[in-house]
Amino acid sequence: MSQNGPTILRVAIPSPLRRTFDYTLPEDLRLKLDDHQSLPGMRVNVEFGRRIVVGLIVGVSQCSEIAKDKLKDISDIIDVSPIVPPDLFELFIWSANYYQHPIGEALFTALPTLLRKGRPAVAACIPHWKLTHLGTELDPQILKRAAKQQKLIDFIQQNNGCVAESEINSLFSSAVRNQLKDKGLIESVLIEQKVKTSTDEILNQSSLKLDSQQQIALNAIDLHSFNSYLLEGVTGSGKTEIYLQAIEQALRYERQALVLIPEISLTPQTEKRFRDRFNATIVTLHSKMTDNQRLEAWLQARSGQAMIVLGTRSAIFTPFKNLGLIVMDEEHDSSYKQQDGFRYSARDLAVIRAQRNNIPAILGSATPSLESLNNCNQGRYKHLTLDKRANSAKAPDWSVVDLKTESIECGIAKTTLDAIDATLKAKQQVLVFLNRRGFAPTLLCHQCGWTAQCQNCDSKLTVHKARGRLICHHCGYQQRQINQCPSCNSTDLMAAGEGTERSEDFLQQRFPDYPIVRVDRDSTRKKGALEAFFATADSGKPCVLVGTQILAKGHHFENVTLVVILDADSGLMSADFRSHERMGQLLTQVAGRSGRGKISGQVIVQTHQPEHPVLDQLFNQGYRPLAQQLLSQRQQGQLPPFRALAVIRAESSFPQLAMDFLSLARQISQQHTVSIAGIDLLGPLPALMEKRSGRYRFILQITSANRSNLQQLLTEVAGALEKNKKDHKLRWSIDVDPQEL
Repeated sequence: MSQNGPTILRVAIPSPLRRTFDYTLPEDLRLKLDDHQSLPGMRVNVEFGRRIVVGLIVGVSQCSEIAKDKLKDISDIIDVSPIVPPDLFELFIWSANYYQHPIGEALFTALPTLLRKGRPAVAACIPHWKLTHLGTELDPQILKRAAKQQKLIDFIQQNNGCVAESEINSLFSSAVRNQLKDKGLIESVLIEQKVKTSTDEILNQSSLKLDSQQQIALNAIDLHSFNSYLLEGVTGSGKTEIYLQAIEQALRYERQALVLIPEISLTPQTEKRFRDRFNATIVTLHSKMTDNQRLEAWLQARSGQAMIVLGTRSAIFTPFKNLGLIVMDEEHDSSYKQQDGFRYSARDLAVIRAQRNNIPAILGSATPSLESLNNCNQGRYKHLTLDKRANSAKAPDWSVVDLKTESIECGIAKTTLDAIDATLKAKQQVLVFLNRRGFAPTLLCHQCGWTAQCQNCDSKLTVHKARGRLICHHCGYQQRQINQCPSCNSTDLMAAGEGTERSEDFLQQRFPDYPIVRVDRDSTRKKGALEAFFATADSGKPCVLVGTQILAKGHHFENVTLVVILDADSGLMSADFRSHERMGQLLTQVAGRSGRGKISGQVIVQTHQPEHPVLDQLFNQGYRPLAQQLLSQRQQGQLPPFRALAVIRAESSFPQLAMDFLSLARQISQQHTVSIAGIDLLGPLPALMEKRSGRYRFILQITSANRSNLQQLLTEVAGALEKNKKDHKLRWSIDVDPQEL
């Protein structure tokens, strides 16, 4: 390292300021380092204000805009080498700049919580559980009344008497493990991490035989260079088997695989299928894990110990020793776009990361996003299609129930009830979909028309009968359910409309001899609730599964032969230009849960508008023709993906404050559009939900035919807005490629 003058380190600090901060490297720390080239990506402790905080080195220089005698020294260097590979660190920097987010906040968002706090990025040992001498010689009769404990004992025995704690946690509850520990049958040990490099015996079970379409799709995937593949396959067409066999090939080349899924609720089924198939270390990454579990999985991926990483959105930032393949299931899902803070798109970053690593990215969906379909049309993605279900299963038959001509009880038509009854009597399962949780969407006074409104949001309070609460699903505000109208003092209050809780109650009364299982965010709060639901669904016994969009995302219910969509109209009334696309995706995905086994399926759709052109095209032609029609409309309207879009958001408890700020942002933008061509501005406008969590929200839309021009403008505007002295009551942000307005 050069000794000519002090070395200046550019450090990113987790703060809302859109800049790095310069510090000097003191001589005592300089002597510990061999090469300043390795400094970017290392963590340091620095004095920031009156605090010592963890920062991340992003660059090294010999000069600074600030006088060197006014620069502070680095307090300490935490890492002996960069904690992420250079290529991933460059992606961190690129994504912070592209999504116009303060660089320090963006970089630290991409790291596990414990690393942000300064925990050493070292995993010398991994917690395991092994059988004690007593556990090894255990008489099976001793645990005959404790089936789960015996199952865990058997699992450890089948794995040579010692299993990683992370594997046990993914399959068994901590209570079962602790019960065996208290009985002296198992004990915790720390075992040095060893990286598995052998490609022998990669599979626990043989791959399934592919049909001709699947084989053509798999053969088209080149694992030795970059390409983005859009794997569009109808529900039940066997996309997951293609993922598994592509991953198998990557493992045989001694490369790792990253598999992204949209929701935590999909993890148990997906993880089980992967563990059943592969004899390789598999780790999961999602927000329900503890900080220690996340760090352990992150480090195993970085070291190469974990050959497969299953994760939700943030897993895109996971480091790998030798990444060879990225798979993104349900690529259309809006969950891949972060909606607050660092607003990145995991789908877009997956493609960019694959390109930078010269590896393939497989984006799979039965209902691809319009952006991905357009990329195929433009030749940027390779389009692979599966238009028939695997194992000769037939696509479900659609039928429409016109609610205008039917007798209805609790939101369910008589024709629908008759179909449910017939399905249950045939010893088959029914899935009832309603994308509204709670008992009813609102509480209404029958005398004066008063409705229960959230005091913080422009929304009504949802009735949750079982909890006796009125709850806002946007800000979380809740109050006890009332019995008297606060406007006219009438006691004639009614829960208006239907939610999943009411549907569950009604169906249980209507079909008392069958289990009615509700699956939504409320019913799955308790640990193990989701697993219990899957156990019911997988039992094959006749039952009714009632739920929200949790049920729509990739689940395989082999015994469901009837899907009922109670309300197909809600997506037709939104002001969001993406609403018809999302409605088509959701209805198609829900319908795809039907008839995935040996018995053909049926889909019943209840609507007041059976003649609506969007519904008519979806029901009679399918999702692809609808998507192409919507793409044509987007092009005519110059909307994404044919025009780049960004939104500057401002919110405050004082609406005029937010409006004035965005008016300033518009003025600044207009000054720069003189030199930057092709920019259009719209606003300031109220957000689709103007008031939320007690704050008034407004947006300024900025569009451009040229993405680079848009980025240039956003950089200029962000810098100018940051220098503007703002009221502390105001919050603002930039959202590039927004999914919500």
